[in-house]
Amino acid sequence: MPFIIDGHNLIPWVPGLSLDEIDDEIRLVELLQEFCRRERKRVEVYFDRAAPGGSRLRKFGNVTARFVRHGRTADEAISEKLRRLAGEARNYTVVSSDHSVQAAARAARARVLTSADFVGILLADNTESSNESESANKKLSQSEVDEWLDIFNSGGEK
Repeated sequence: MPFIIDGHNLIPWVPGLSLDEIDDEIRLVELLQEFCRRERKRVEVYFDRAAPGGSRLRKFGNVTARFVRHGRTADEAISEKLRRLAGEARNYTVVSSDHSVQAAARAARARVLTSADFVGILLADNTESSNESESANKKLSQSEVDEWLDIFNSGGEK
C-alpha cells in the first residue's frame, strides 16, 4: 500500500527534525527512503513552497518528493491527487494530522494515519535496525570466546 505524506505536517513529529532547519525536507526524505527500502513501500511526500525555478518533482528511489508551487498548498495538492486517484485512493494511506487532509482522505476512502502514529512506525523500524546492528557488533567476552573455541575444536560435542 503506497503512502501519501503531508511532509511539513510530519516533520515536527520526527525527533531531531525541525521546520526551522534548512535541510528538513531532505532529512525527512532520507528517513522515508530507509523506510521504503525496509518495508518495500512507495511514498509520495508533499511539501509547501517550492523553490523558485527549482524542480517541483524529485525522485529518490521509491520516494517521490513533490514541492508545491507558490499560491497553492500541499494540502490542496494532496486533495487533488486523491480526486485523480478516484477509486484507487482506497489502496493508499495518507499521513497527516491536518483535519482537512484527513477529511479528504476519508472522503476518497483512503486509509488515514496521523503523523504521530506514522512516526511511531518509522522510528520503530529504525530502532529495530539499530538494535540488530548493535547486537551484531557486540564483542564476546574472553570466556565466551574460549567456550566457542572448545565447541569448534571438539567437533560440536561439549
